[in-house]
Amino acid sequence: MIAALIALIVDAAIGWPDAIYRRIGHPVTWLGRLISALERRLNRGPHRIAKGAVATTLTIAACALPACLIAADLPRLFIGLLAWPLVAARSLHDHVAAILRPLLSDDLSAARRATSMIVGRDVTQADEPAISRAALESLAENASDGVIAPLFWLAIGGLPGIAAYKAINTLDSMIGHRNARYEEFGKIAALLDDLANWIPARLTALLLALAAMSRAAWRAAIRDARRHRSPNAGWPEAAMAGALGVRLSGPRQYGERIADEPWLNGTAPDPKSGDLRRGLRLYRRMLVMAGLGLLLATTICQVF
Repeated sequence: MIAALIALIVDAAIGWPDAIYRRIGHPVTWLGRLISALERRLNRGPHRIAKGAVATTLTIAACALPACLIAADLPRLFIGLLAWPLVAARSLHDHVAAILRPLLSDDLSAARRATSMIVGRDVTQADEPAISRAALESLAENASDGVIAPLFWLAIGGLPGIAAYKAINTLDSMIGHRNARYEEFGKIAALLDDLANWIPARLTALLLALAAMSRAAWRAAIRDARRHRSPNAGWPEAAMAGALGVRLSGPRQYGERIADEPWLNGTAPDPKSGDLRRGLRLYRRMLVMAGLGLLLATTICQVF
């Protein structure tokens, strides 16, 4: 628990500095190169589900096994510092804030460019509500995938736990797509990601509801989360929608395809820039709630 608290505090304070990134990159970029190399070599011919399982196993092992060796005799302080790059609390905030700033000054072109950096949908013609909706959905979903889930698996499994989770999540983001290229090859990675995020997604929804001090947030999560195409992403997104009193999800465009997704908290109005600002404020409160929860859990563990 204390290692997770240290990792959260360090990341929230300084993130992953650009000077370090320019010099050595980031663990996720290292992971990405490994996954790309395995995909190029294995994603061909027959038996692609089995080949994808091999690539997934090798990637997880390449992360978890060194973490086991490194963490064997380390104090929790150093484990927290080693885990810090695998928590994305600061970078998520900064990416969404980069959308909010031009949106507040009515610079839709800059807001669209910033939005396209964190979502896969087509935002070239997006207006203020569509940009705000995309940013809030990304903020909510990645609050789970990028912050609460890594902290959860660090608290449960130590450094190997967070390393294995980050491998699974990166695999899913790269090969867990439902298209002709990855449907079979990424099937195991996508399934593992669903399993690994099952508890963290629901925990994130609860933390958002507590941070908002809003029963509406939890009611929206309970009512609407199952309508989302993902078994997990609907929980934090619906909680965010309920907390802010806006609707999220809904139809969106991916290239030439229109995805007719159902609305979350669908009777509420579309979000605008002010709602995005409130969403970032709620996210910061959620990080405080998560830190307090880790501190309380650490204290309880030490007492008992």
